[in-house]
Amino acid sequence: MIKNYFKITFRTLWKNKGYTFINILGLSVAFCISAFLFLTAYFQLSFDSFHADGDRIFQMYFFSNAPEKPERSSSMPFPLTPALKTEFPEIEGVARFVHGSNVVEFQDVILEKQIKYTDPDFLNIFSFPLLQGDKDVALRDLSSMIITENMAKDLFGNQNPMGKQVSVGLDEGRKQYVITGVLADFPENSSLQFDAFLRAENYGGFASEKDQWDAHSHQVFLKLSPKTNQEAFEKRLKPFVKKYFSENQSSLIKQGAKPDEQGDIFAMRLQKLANVHFNTDISGSSAPQTLIFALIGIALFILLIACINFINLNVARSFIRAREVGVRKSLGAVRGQLFTQIWGEAAMVCVLGFVVGLVLTAVFLPQFNATFQGKLTLDYMLQPDKVALMLGVLLFVTLLAGGYPAWLMSRFNTVEVLKGKVSLKKPGLLRNSLMVIQFSLSSLLVCCTIIAIQQVNHLREQPLGFQKEQVISIPVGNKVNGNQALQRMRNLLANDPSVEGISGSGVNLGVGLDRSTSRSVIGFSYKGKEVTTDWLQIDYDFMKTLNIKLLAGREFNATYPSDTLDRVIITESMAKMIGEDDPVGKFFQTDTAGTKYQIIGLVPDFNLYSSKNEKKPITMFLSQNPVSYIFIRVTPQSLSGVMDKFRNVWKEVAPQAEFKGSFVDENTDAWYRSEERFAQIFSLASGIAILLSCLGLFAIALIVIEQRTKEIGIRKVLGASIGSLVFSLSRDFVKLVLLASLIATPLAWYFMREWLSSYPYRIEINPWIFAGVAAAALLVAVGTVSFQSIKAALMNPVKSLRSE
Repeated sequence: MIKNYFKITFRTLWKNKGYTFINILGLSVAFCISAFLFLTAYFQLSFDSFHADGDRIFQMYFFSNAPEKPERSSSMPFPLTPALKTEFPEIEGVARFVHGSNVVEFQDVILEKQIKYTDPDFLNIFSFPLLQGDKDVALRDLSSMIITENMAKDLFGNQNPMGKQVSVGLDEGRKQYVITGVLADFPENSSLQFDAFLRAENYGGFASEKDQWDAHSHQVFLKLSPKTNQEAFEKRLKPFVKKYFSENQSSLIKQGAKPDEQGDIFAMRLQKLANVHFNTDISGSSAPQTLIFALIGIALFILLIACINFINLNVARSFIRAREVGVRKSLGAVRGQLFTQIWGEAAMVCVLGFVVGLVLTAVFLPQFNATFQGKLTLDYMLQPDKVALMLGVLLFVTLLAGGYPAWLMSRFNTVEVLKGKVSLKKPGLLRNSLMVIQFSLSSLLVCCTIIAIQQVNHLREQPLGFQKEQVISIPVGNKVNGNQALQRMRNLLANDPSVEGISGSGVNLGVGLDRSTSRSVIGFSYKGKEVTTDWLQIDYDFMKTLNIKLLAGREFNATYPSDTLDRVIITESMAKMIGEDDPVGKFFQTDTAGTKYQIIGLVPDFNLYSSKNEKKPITMFLSQNPVSYIFIRVTPQSLSGVMDKFRNVWKEVAPQAEFKGSFVDENTDAWYRSEERFAQIFSLASGIAILLSCLGLFAIALIVIEQRTKEIGIRKVLGASIGSLVFSLSRDFVKLVLLASLIATPLAWYFMREWLSSYPYRIEINPWIFAGVAAAALLVAVGTVSFQSIKAALMNPVKSLRSE
């Protein structure tokens, strides 16, 4: 019997090769795209899930219910960690996590690595495996250093790294450390990334900030005991906040701040480790969770559209196969056998589509990773849980797409079928409903795509406050002193007519080839007001190089020695924050015992990080500390070969350091990478959705016209024109597409309005977008149906009316 089932299945599929091909093509494309999207979402949602006690690990952050809007910051002061450890016995471990990078040297090997500064508890909080060494003593001494397995291979080759002495840093800042542990390389789905760890006390600014409660510079992670929950601990933190941060709360009250729903004006709170990867406000992540859920939603949409095609084709063809079912029943076939046979045919098609989809996935995997910056590999896809996920999707599609048509056909009445009478209650209702859903989803994705692309372009066109064109950014790296490299560049290019300005900064503009970014934010009180500002180190000619206009006062000048000590230039929003209309000449202190800074210049606001956010207050200063980036403005005529020229100059300036120069306008485009990916994903999804919808519509039109062949012949005999026949055959489909557009429009408007609300600079949704998409969907539908309609209308009516 089973052998007979297989024979009939293959014969049926081969007899209807066209429909089989359409089904397999639609399902394989849907499986391929859905596999990419599901696995990408799965990878993102798995971040930090490998830690043993992840539900008890938290990141600390400050909450300020400011009058304008609530603010959150994960930047913490150095004395916080020891105070928490002393006053809260329910904390199993607490550790600082300070970002940093430096040069590591062993014998003739010199490497630039991500060296983080932390506390001994770090190894007990997180589950990063220690391959060599003892986690209880590995960071006990200030001279101890832990490295990853990958760094051990780069630095020591096949030698045992334990006990080896390495030097870290340059020139006068160089120190010696002993390797006391080797960690396994961190997984790809880890929010915390590193090459090596040193004790937090070794951080450059530790000596000056270790007792300052208002100098925020790093993240803090803690692990609570099993009997302590998050809510209870946050309540316990309230007296602690009043004890150490009373000035922050007093300042907010003076500004008119009110308590939030939890009764807090200023508080310390905990963020679950599972949310660190997704929280853009606290963690600075570029992977918002809404985007991850959008991936899952799009994957489900595409699968649903493919399933709708499959169901519609099988239901439509069920009327053609009705006599077959009737004959089988009359010969003794029971409903279960019929269901198994027909569902088996659908399952065969689904399996073939799934196999072809997997082949397409393997073929297009490199292109997908390159386009969406994915990290999927074939090994990742073949892991047991991923295989189970894909098989689960296959089972779901098989049951959904094949089960209903099989159940429907197995219920046909034998006598009625053999008489040629197959009637269902409103037989076209299901088909039409599914087609409306299909085109609604397609139109929804197209509308979202257009709006997302417009928003990305709008962000790019926002004035940044500085001239990004014709400026080259060169990361200095850790193998050379930034100030020395900057001065050498000035000397070598002093007489170069193509160079209009050279300067430096502690922060890059945009995301350069080093893929690194940093931010320094300080908070202090000024005349009873709480002030928060980006603290930006720059060098001479910074305004000139970036074409930032001076509104008042003067720029930094080498003829004024005090400019390197206690002079600053601020932006307009900083002046507004301190409440000074004419700030030039005013003084402020970042802490009561610190330097008294004088404002010497005022410049317009500019975007230091991204136009996705509002322009923040910025305070610029000179420093003896080395700059991290060199900026060079060149003339428009010299753009073609200027990069090669500077590469050669860099070899003279820093022969041991790699040249990673890039144009600032390209770097600032990288700010919108997540939005671009969002738009690209929607573009891909909408294109696939339209393709699948058209495939389904084409096949349904083919079946409907096949069923109405005699009607078309009679109409032609009675004098109907080709145009009237095409109109008659197409109008029902046109109605369905128009209804789908009416359903998709409010949904697209709602979803994209919610997405746009997170941007301070956003477009207004143009109603003509929805009208245009509806018109385009209508044209596509009419074009798809008309091909078969015209073909049927041109058919010889004698053939149409010939008896079967």
